Amino acid sequence: MRDLKLAESDYAFMETIWENEPVGSMALVKLCEAKLGWKKSTTFTMIRKMCDKGMAKNENAVVSSLVTKEEVEAYRSNHIVSSTFHGSLPRFLAAFLGNKSLSKEEVDELRELIDKHED
Repeated sequence: MRDLKLAESDYAFMETIWENEPVGSMALVKLCEAKLGWKKSTTFTMIRKMCDKGMAKNENAVVSSLVTKEEVEAYRSNHIVSSTFHGSLPRFLAAFLGNKSLSKEEVDELRELIDKHED
């Protein structure tokens, strides 16, 4: 799996792209100013950075993603489970749930996911 690691500010920027793509670069500047409080120069720096990382493209001043939000979320989740819980999904879930209760709908959804991914 390729490196899809993003800092929080990178992720917030990509989220803005995902929600609005394809988006003109000047429209993206306005969106980032409103959503993230960024100046024009910061947005253009981030466009260049995400293009250099292979996460986005900027063609004719129109910005779009080259990776999906789901791909990045899967990468982030796998990284957390691997680095913090030694790859153990049950340990991750136990830590995540703590003393929380799950609704019947959540339990049903988890069972469906497990059944779908079971060997």
